[in-house]
Amino acid sequence: MPTPYPMEFGRDVIAVARQGDRSIAQVARSFGISESCLARWLRVADREDGLAAGPPAPESEDSAELRERRKRNRQLEQENEILRRAAAYFARDVLPK
Repeated sequence: MPTPYPMEFGRDVIAVARQGDRSIAQVARSFGISESCLARWLRVADREDGLAAGPPAPESEDSAELRERRKRNRQLEQENEILRRAAAYFARDVLPK
């Protein structure tokens, strides 16, 4: 069974891979994961973000709203993670040594 990676790690790797300045192989190597793992993560992320190429499915108003809410939820989770890391960074300077 493959080792599960933290969600934040996967999001960071996907963000770097989507920048496009390096190949998938280079990104996978630099993060210490396999190319197939990164390719699978990208496929899943593309599908979740609505970027996957494929036949367009008929869309109801409810599914469009649900997709928008999930996208907004992911964005808020990323912002929350950034704020949490920033707070930890600044709190480390305040703590007595």
